[in-house]
Amino acid sequence: MNLGADIALAHRLADAARAAILPHYRTGLTSERKADASPVTLADRAAEEAMRRILKAECPRDAIHGEEFGAEAGSSGRTWVLDPIDGTTSFLIGRPIFGTLIALVVDGWPVLGVIDQPVLGERWLGATGQPTLLNGAPVRTRPCRELGDATLATTGPHYFDDHDGAHFMGLAAKTDHRRMVMGGDCYNYALLASGHVDIVCEANLKLHDYAALVPVVEGAGGTMCDWNGDPLHAASSGHVLALGDPARLDDVVEALACHH
Repeated sequence: MNLGADIALAHRLADAARAAILPHYRTGLTSERKADASPVTLADRAAEEAMRRILKAECPRDAIHGEEFGAEAGSSGRTWVLDPIDGTTSFLIGRPIFGTLIALVVDGWPVLGVIDQPVLGERWLGATGQPTLLNGAPVRTRPCRELGDATLATTGPHYFDDHDGAHFMGLAAKTDHRRMVMGGDCYNYALLASGHVDIVCEANLKLHDYAALVPVVEGAGGTMCDWNGDPLHAASSGHVLALGDPARLDDVVEALACHH
């Protein structure tokens, strides 16, 4: 599969989203409440509209699945999955750890992903069969010999229901809880790809939250799967695990399965 043209297109999409988002950063922008009560801003909409304009012009047969404007069918078997601002809460309070997520999903499987942090000017790009790049330079996950040494990250406890939360705490109890990271959304996965975090564990993610993360983490030598250890695809449940060291997969799945 030749992803060269798609990678170039993904960079142009990320550039367009960046240009739409930056003017709104730390401007005291107020947010409306959507039906699911998540904050959505002018910046979200402007960024997704900018990306959709490019896609409609350049690959009209591809489907588009975006967080703000829903799904548009295509005829090519390819879908561009867009999350203009992943980490809206961080964006609204001025923390530069939100990101724009862009994925190309072919027949249900993510084959290309971008995590772009507009404020810091950091862009991770992952594509099937290629090493993950941060601003053009290859990055690698780090080894983790013992679960007890692992740095675990998650966006927050309020994203787990009681059942999932108990399983998460089962995992947290076996990792280095002094270094557990709360908050961060997509940025945690980018840090994992660059070798700074060992495990990210989340629940209730939608396709636009995780599709772009998979090629980025896997191209850096990590693994992404659901809580059973199965690969992520368009129909996955939204229970997401990222591991910098694939050798810890059995330990992590086992720790998640038993809760106290």
